[in-house]
Amino acid sequence: MTVATNKIPIWTIVVPFVAFGIDLAMHGKPGVFAAIALFASLIASVLAAVHHAEVVALRVGEPFGAILLALAVTVIELGLIVSIMLGDDAEPALMRDTIHATVVLVLHGIAGLCIVVGAVRHREQEFSTQGAQSYLIVLLPMVAITLILPNFTTSIPGPYYTNAQLAFVSMVCLALWAAFTFVQTIRNREYFLPARQMDSKPIARPSGKITIASVGLLVVSLVAVVLLAKGVSPVISSTVDRLGAPPALVGVIVAAIVLLPEAMTAVRAALDDQLQTSINLALGSGVASIGLTIPAVSLVSWWTNNPLALGVTSGGAVMLTLSFMMALITYGTGRASLLSGIVHLILLATWVFLVVAP
Repeated sequence: MTVATNKIPIWTIVVPFVAFGIDLAMHGKPGVFAAIALFASLIASVLAAVHHAEVVALRVGEPFGAILLALAVTVIELGLIVSIMLGDDAEPALMRDTIHATVVLVLHGIAGLCIVVGAVRHREQEFSTQGAQSYLIVLLPMVAITLILPNFTTSIPGPYYTNAQLAFVSMVCLALWAAFTFVQTIRNREYFLPARQMDSKPIARPSGKITIASVGLLVVSLVAVVLLAKGVSPVISSTVDRLGAPPALVGVIVAAIVLLPEAMTAVRAALDDQLQTSINLALGSGVASIGLTIPAVSLVSWWTNNPLALGVTSGGAVMLTLSFMMALITYGTGRASLLSGIVHLILLATWVFLVVAP
């Protein structure tokens, strides 16, 4: 991760506080200028938050750094989903669409792009098969019970769960995330370390003073993101409506916003011949997204009495099956080739096309 370790960039300090001011000045105001200002502030705050998370991640090292980044991304995702859920128009399928988009984007988008750029610069790259497959071992049941199983339960018609079923599924997702985190950080930490060390001089760890400052600014940036999400979410929904696009596109946009900065970090790692770090970031986001977002949003759903439509369509289930089959092949060899990266990106393009033109 290429971040400053001896100083904090001024823009990462200024952005969240400017964002607070823009949110106060523009929140609730109609017009293109207000929408652009809020959206730009949101993107800048997300980038600032992830920068500070990267600084802290460098201090704690791998794989704890990837976990921290995934947690920061999950908080951002929660802010966007909940703000839209609690808006004027209920969006019962938003969490399903966002989780679905996140899974596809991490399996094909981020991973595929990292494999391609890494292969162009370094030809084939190595990674730990035990680490990569550990992510898939947890992601596969998470996706099955949250996005596919609701279509087949009989207590109420799909794609919904009853409150009791949703509570149980939330606990299962949380337990899977906790078990995986234990394995990643304690039991089998070596599975998630880079397969090879970088040839270049390693980046110095941030000092304690810089780390503490980044922790504080990370919290401030995340608060700014959550506040701005409430102002931006109606803009996203209304824009999709005006374009005449399917509502599922809102979930794709939310997932893309959330994953953009982490994708940039993962691509930088791939360019540095650290594909294992890229995989940790990409797939770790998927695990944290489901394991933590499902319980949190389910609690909000229960509290506000807003139902959650979780089951995907039959076409979506087929694409998810194909996605995991391809991922199992890619991550079962320990080496990633240009061809596998291109195939992942083509599958991503196919999925996006079917979202826009179902």
